[in-house]
Amino acid sequence: MNFQKGRNREDPEINLIPMIDVLLVILIFLMVTTTYTRYTSLQINLPQAGGDERRELPAVIQVAVDSIGRYTVDQVPANFVDPESFAEVLKQAVGDRKEVVLTISADAQATHQSVVNVMESARRAGISHVTFTTQGTQNR
Repeated sequence: MNFQKGRNREDPEINLIPMIDVLLVILIFLMVTTTYTRYTSLQINLPQAGGDERRELPAVIQVAVDSIGRYTVDQVPANFVDPESFAEVLKQAVGDRKEVVLTISADAQATHQSVVNVMESARRAGISHVTFTTQGTQNR
C-alpha cells in the first residue's frame, strides 16, 4: 500500500557547506603548524684565512660583593664611597693591561644597587667587558 501516492519523491541532497568549512579549518591548521625550511639555492665556498692563535688571555679582575655590602677587588678589601672613587680602585687594579674582564661575584642576598654600583664604576674606569659568576643548581 502506497499512502503517498500523489506526492513526488524528493531526491536526497548533500549539503557541501559544512564539508567545506571543515576542510578550511584543516587547511588553516596545517598552514599554521607546518614548519618551512629554506634551502639555499647557491652553493657557497667560504674564503679561508690563516691567522695566529691568540696567545695571551685577557686579564681578569675579580670583584666580590657580600650580603651586607662589603666589596673586595682581587681579594683585597675595598671601600665603596661613590662610583667615581671605586672606579679609581678598579683603574689601579687594571694597571697598564689593555684587555680586562671584570668578573662580579655577588652574594645571592646582596642588593641590586651594590651590583649596579660595581657596573657603574667599571664603566667609569673604562672596563667594557663585565661578566657574572653564578652557582649551578643541583638536581635533587
